[in-house]
Amino acid sequence: MVNAVGNGVADDKAIYAYVPDMIKYYLNEEPILKNVPTYRMENLDEREHVFANMENMVIKETNQSGGYGMIMGNKATQQEMDEAKIAITKNPRNFIAQPIIQLSTVPCLIDGKLQLRHVDLRPYALCGPKGVQIVPGGLTRVALTEGSLVVNSSQGGGSKDTWIIK
Repeated sequence: MVNAVGNGVADDKAIYAYVPDMIKYYLNEEPILKNVPTYRMENLDEREHVFANMENMVIKETNQSGGYGMIMGNKATQQEMDEAKIAITKNPRNFIAQPIIQLSTVPCLIDGKLQLRHVDLRPYALCGPKGVQIVPGGLTRVALTEGSLVVNSSQGGGSKDTWIIK
């Protein structure tokens, strides 16, 4: 599988649940970092678990990007959760769910003041003639809205420089 910088071929939400198994199969080793538990809505047992715990879940449409089609259970109204259940039941393959996790925070200069904001880091590995090399840095996405966990630029997020000092 090839994923050039920024093209997202290997970033299909529908395969998140399979990443640990892919690492074991293709690399013949155990994952070093744990994957966020990912529930496949086409699996009835997993769907029932998510429906019973929606207030603690983020529901994502697998065919959307940039934070579109996402429901944060801890921020959703009962009507939004009921509508999500209907949509998921109609086409479960189009959805996954994950527990809401607290992202790390970093200081950001906002309105002339340092303020903490949630971030996520996307490191990059490049494959070339010398093999696979990890880029010393990456894309740090920032949730610019105070308290938000949504870092997508299309949803009001931003980015920060990422420096790796050796």
